[in-house]
Amino acid sequence: MKKNQVALTLTAASLALLVTSGCATGPDRHPGDPFEPANRAIFTFNDKLDTYFAQPIAKGYQKVTPQPLRQAITNFFSNIGDVGNLANNLLQLKITDATEDLMRIAMNTVFGLGGLIDFATPAGLPKHHQDFGLTMGHYGVPAGPYLVLPLFGPSSVRDGIGMGADVYLGVIHYMEPAVRNPMYIAQFISARSDLLGATDLLKQAALDPYSFVRDAYRQQREALIRGSQGNTAPLPNYDEPGGADGAGKPNDGAPNYEDPGESGGAGAKGGAGGSGASNNGLPNYEDPGDSSAAAAASGAATTGAAAAGTGAAAAAAVGIAGVAAAASAPATASAPVAASAAGAMAVPAKPASAP
Repeated sequence: MKKNQVALTLTAASLALLVTSGCATGPDRHPGDPFEPANRAIFTFNDKLDTYFAQPIAKGYQKVTPQPLRQAITNFFSNIGDVGNLANNLLQLKITDATEDLMRIAMNTVFGLGGLIDFATPAGLPKHHQDFGLTMGHYGVPAGPYLVLPLFGPSSVRDGIGMGADVYLGVIHYMEPAVRNPMYIAQFISARSDLLGATDLLKQAALDPYSFVRDAYRQQREALIRGSQGNTAPLPNYDEPGGADGAGKPNDGAPNYEDPGESGGAGAKGGAGGSGASNNGLPNYEDPGDSSAAAAASGAATTGAAAAGTGAAAAAAVGIAGVAAAASAPATASAPVAASAAGAMAVPAKPASAP
């Protein structure tokens, strides 16, 4: 009871501090964060407390506790947390999710030695993450301004109120103080140990950790509320306007990349020399100085036969080059590199002139 009173007192004090600092808002303030100066001060306090107190304890816990035992402790507190998920899913009238929560609790408690082993997840029962803040958001209660609470981290006016309700929806709250307080401490250390990797990622990825955490928190909460309400946005329609190309053939919505020279009359049918051989829509690279069409045809046939004879080796070489280019070049440059390589190989050899 004393711990809950301290938590509520800290929450009330932070709310009062943020309200009194509201007059310090400026014209460039984030619209969803009118209490940014006080929030940043509390964020810095929490960060220092985490750096010099919580992280060393969590790292020491990882060092002295074997990984299977740490996983068992994480599973135990996760099983206890499913009671709160069950209560909030019932409040949101999500009967299917509440049934899955109940089955998870029963299965892990009975067959998992009180929750130390997670049998429910491999059995196909998903883990839900609900709290009273999401329940209020499910029924349309706005989040309100962004808040950073001492010790509790990112929140909002709605979610800060929801934290107080979640205390009474949890199992640990109803235990005897001699058991409850060590349980809260063990739960905190276990949770902080599981998030050590995320802390390193945050410091490496974010130029401004405060803005990063604020935006990520709000986007995550909004996504969870939209998911709980079943508002799935329709996929955009990328169909190409026009279902047929100029020739009247259906193109299935894909743009037409046909070479205009392919239907170019005599140039396509008979080539520049009028020999009647099809050029498959390719431009004519015949040497203007070559007076013998038969020599050009013979040279082209020789080149084609050589290519046909070494087709497998050529395909293997092109494949190896493509893999090397994809491995060494950035993803955005792989298409131009492949296109230029293909273009270089597609240029036909100049036929030898007749003597």
